[in-house]
Amino acid sequence: MADTSKQYNAVIETCRALFTNKMKDYGSAWRILRLPSLTDQIFIKAQRIRELQQNKERRVDEGEVSEFIGIINYSIMALIQLNKGVVEQPDLTLEEAISLYDEKIALTKQLMMDKNHDYGEAWRDMRVSSLTDLILQKLLRVKRIEDNQGKTIVSEGIDANYQDMINYAVFAMIHLQE
Repeated sequence: MADTSKQYNAVIETCRALFTNKMKDYGSAWRILRLPSLTDQIFIKAQRIRELQQNKERRVDEGEVSEFIGIINYSIMALIQLNKGVVEQPDLTLEEAISLYDEKIALTKQLMMDKNHDYGEAWRDMRVSSLTDLILQKLLRVKRIEDNQGKTIVSEGIDANYQDMINYAVFAMIHLQE
């Protein structure tokens, strides 16, 4: 599992660098996005990955990796929005946003390490296409929970679904790099 931790950190370093650079360009404009808007952005990225995996012809020269990075970063934004709420105007400095990013990813990585221990790194035998399908399934669950105003009977909350999407996307990126 030591390799997994290092590989995870390398993927997150790439994602965090892009998040940081976009914060420098745009500030925290994303803070105005409501959760369903973030969920829809993630859905679009996951759908595009699935289309790339199924179609031979590509008209836009972007691959799966950039879309998985988007899934990770938008999911982290969603986790931040869950805790801080939506605002009418950008309100986070670069330093505050990076601190929140790091906090959310630390919790998500710990969840991955705990599950990875219990499941014996089963994800290593999975295909990237299966990880994509699991992300889409989680998105459909989140959309349903959002449509039900957050009410569930026995299901985990939205935050756990976003964390799972981050971890599945990290696993997919590790597979694509190997």
